[in-house]
Amino acid sequence: MIRFCRHCLILVLIYTFISAIPYGGYAFAKEISYPAKVTLLSNREYVTELISGIRHAKKEIQLCFFLFKVNKWEKGLPMKVVQELIAASRRGVDITVVLERDSLKKDSIYDQNILAASLLSSNGVKVRFDSPQVVTHAKAVVIDNRYLYLGSHNITQSALKYNNELSVLIDSPELAREVKSYIEHL
Repeated sequence: MIRFCRHCLILVLIYTFISAIPYGGYAFAKEISYPAKVTLLSNREYVTELISGIRHAKKEIQLCFFLFKVNKWEKGLPMKVVQELIAASRRGVDITVVLERDSLKKDSIYDQNILAASLLSSNGVKVRFDSPQVVTHAKAVVIDNRYLYLGSHNITQSALKYNNELSVLIDSPELAREVKSYIEHL
């Protein structure tokens, strides 16, 4: 586990939020200074921690991804995430997934997100798409209003297994509530 000073945490969060905010979008103008425990998740560590977080969720999970690419005929890492989300939903965890929607509906990202949405929603997981006028490039997960996953990982086999990716797991109820509110307003 890596501990960051408050200033380092603020820089990581500012970069993450700024890269996900379109011009004219939701703006964070206030200083964020919450106590938090931060764990750096590089490459494949992310999916291991995410699956563990989903398994241990008790009440609620919100997820927001630019790309959720799953093939229901393969047993890759994105399918493991889907299976854990479905299992969590069946044990009573309230789950909402927000995905990117291309305004022209001609983008392969939208096609991939539609497939994931169909698989999830047909198994009881709530899925919705962002506004077609804006690109939602965020990659965020909030579990039980306490645990927050932010970073570069999309839910794809490449991102979860092969790419060099970097994300953080943050244990901060205050910050988790801020991000949950952001996701709910997309």
